[in-house]
Amino acid sequence: MAYTIKKTEMIDYAPEHLNSFEVSAYEWIDNLHFILNPQDCVENAEAYMAIARQRFLEEGWHGDGDIGLIWVPPFMIKEYRPGYTKGVIVWHVKQLEDGISWLLYPKEIFEENAEE
Repeated sequence: MAYTIKKTEMIDYAPEHLNSFEVSAYEWIDNLHFILNPQDCVENAEAYMAIARQRFLEEGWHGDGDIGLIWVPPFMIKEYRPGYTKGVIVWHVKQLEDGISWLLYPKEIFEENAEE
């Protein structure tokens, strides 16, 4: 097998760090075959998922669907951002009622003029 980081190395921040992330909605992410289960990627997944769940609910999520992870490779990030050489983990949930995807991600990562 080719080299890859372990799933347990993908998230290198504490659950509370999710409170500083940006939340946005997107219509529609219809290919969910690549969504990872947080429980496969972090030991205390429930602590992370509780904060993600709360953040999504505060923004209008209806509370249905499964929270998962999307990996965005570093080459998809427009400009180099120190600390993101492994890519970015985006927290995701697809609302069952209308198919809207809710995303939770580090806000600085996709900003045009983010501070280095």
